[in-house]
Amino acid sequence: MSRRKSLLISEIFPPINGGSGRWFWELYSRLPNRDYCILAGESENSPEFDKGHDLKTYRLDMSISNWSSWGILAWSGLKFYWRLIREIVRIVKREDIRVIHCGRCIPEGVAAYVVWKLYGIPYLCFVHGEDVTNAAKSRELTWLVSKVLKHSAKLICNSENSKRVLLTDWSCRPEQIEILNPGVDTNRFVPAPFDIDTRAALGWSDRPVILTVSRLEERKGHDTMIKAMARVIQEHPNALYAIVGGGDRKHYLQGLVDQLKLQDHVVFMSELSDQEMIKCYQQCDIFALPNRTIGYNIEGFGMVLVEAQSCGKPVIGGNSGGTPETMIINETGFVVDCHGPELLAEQVIKLLHDGDLRSAMGEKGRHHVVSTLDWQAHADKAKAMFQQLADI
Repeated sequence: MSRRKSLLISEIFPPINGGSGRWFWELYSRLPNRDYCILAGESENSPEFDKGHDLKTYRLDMSISNWSSWGILAWSGLKFYWRLIREIVRIVKREDIRVIHCGRCIPEGVAAYVVWKLYGIPYLCFVHGEDVTNAAKSRELTWLVSKVLKHSAKLICNSENSKRVLLTDWSCRPEQIEILNPGVDTNRFVPAPFDIDTRAALGWSDRPVILTVSRLEERKGHDTMIKAMARVIQEHPNALYAIVGGGDRKHYLQGLVDQLKLQDHVVFMSELSDQEMIKCYQQCDIFALPNRTIGYNIEGFGMVLVEAQSCGKPVIGGNSGGTPETMIINETGFVVDCHGPELLAEQVIKLLHDGDLRSAMGEKGRHHVVSTLDWQAHADKAKAMFQQLADI
């Protein structure tokens, strides 16, 4: 009897950077590899990355110039879906796939919906929050996502907030929805003592450091933190804001730094390995993700806030989407309105003033993550859920 295999389709998957890609890697790499295979986006580093793991991984260029091109009315969208569906069908037949897992409702879910219509293969969709809210900006994409959501065997939300969006805005059935928070490998993301040599290698020396790790996009709020630094350095003249991540906003953010004359207080650290990134978490004083809602664009969860807490750091997050669900508010971190810099600066200054408070919040944060957000617990829950669908 053949194995009941499942196929994950996700454009964003390592070595392509992105929070959802890291989520899928951490989750599926802990599941029995004989039961799963991956169809992932392609990048120049994909061949080298795939040599280092034993997940059965197919690669396809799923990049598209503009998310609005994921519709089917434009010729570019039709060509995109034709290529993707053709590859899915090839893998389904080759691997005897019984269930398809979609990294997002669109575009991956749209392709799976067509395969379901053609071959009757059930699919489930991961829902991140911003993916479905962004689709609501377009009548065409709203129609497509509605079809995908309605016929999905399961909808796996990254937060309670994403679940609320599905129930209130998309009329999904409660019994369709499961919540599976992104987590962290608490054996890798661990606290470490202050190390001046490590800090020197990072270019930080003994300065008080506020860290953000995320893609450079508008809703992440790097600009708000940069503006807040103008106030922070009045109280802490040696403070440094370290930004880890790349993206389209880098030129704008660098211009803002120049405009505010903060060149000595903001550093961009785009090209870091995972181990170097962990060292950043371990050696910073405060972690901030100053996110905010921009139009329909919300923060689905905020996995980096979990990673920082796992390293024993106090965190500050914006009040967007599922961010509050990552922490114990006022005990392991603070949630503030990050549409402006004033409240953010106030909380940063408060934490920099009080080392004992930073230590206490960091210790509570570590305990919070180890007890509730470790990847292995999530993988065990996912394994049972996925197996139930595969056995139908």
